[in-house]
Amino acid sequence: MTARREWHVALLRGINVGRAKRIAMADLRALVESLGYGDVKTLLNSGNVVFTAPSGSARDAAARIEAAIMERLGVRSRVTVVTGAELDVAVRENPIADVGDDPSRLLVAFLSDPADRVRLAPVQQQTWDEETFAVGTRVAYMWCPAGVLASRLPEAVGKALGDAVTTRNWATVLKLHALTRA
Repeated sequence: MTARREWHVALLRGINVGRAKRIAMADLRALVESLGYGDVKTLLNSGNVVFTAPSGSARDAAARIEAAIMERLGVRSRVTVVTGAELDVAVRENPIADVGDDPSRLLVAFLSDPADRVRLAPVQQQTWDEETFAVGTRVAYMWCPAGVLASRLPEAVGKALGDAVTTRNWATVLKLHALTRA
């Protein structure tokens, strides 16, 4: 009997930002397929991979993909893998979705380990003026109305979590969500 396969999303931290950590998406797709994952698709050029894998293998998938990227492509990048079900929860439970009218300024920070939510408590306790911050089950949400570069929120979350977090804007999250529902 074969294991049930479910959708997963691998999010690579810091890929193809500037000139460092360059990875062609065709190479990334081929690498993920070579690890035995199915239905592999990439989205944009920033390290978003949607694939199917046996149920319950998200943590193992993150470690395998991260190691293979370093070994085969010579690039060090933290990889966070969430299941399609976890992504569905993140989209459904977004408490600030109605606040943000620009999906490029509404960010979702994916935690490598959901237990790291406690490390965000100091960020939650701060006053953010026009900005809004909320923590979900596996993610944190940030509304940056003046723009991401002008916001203090991403820096505060990064300081609290280090490389144990990777961020995508709401438009990208919705596209990834659609791919896992196809």
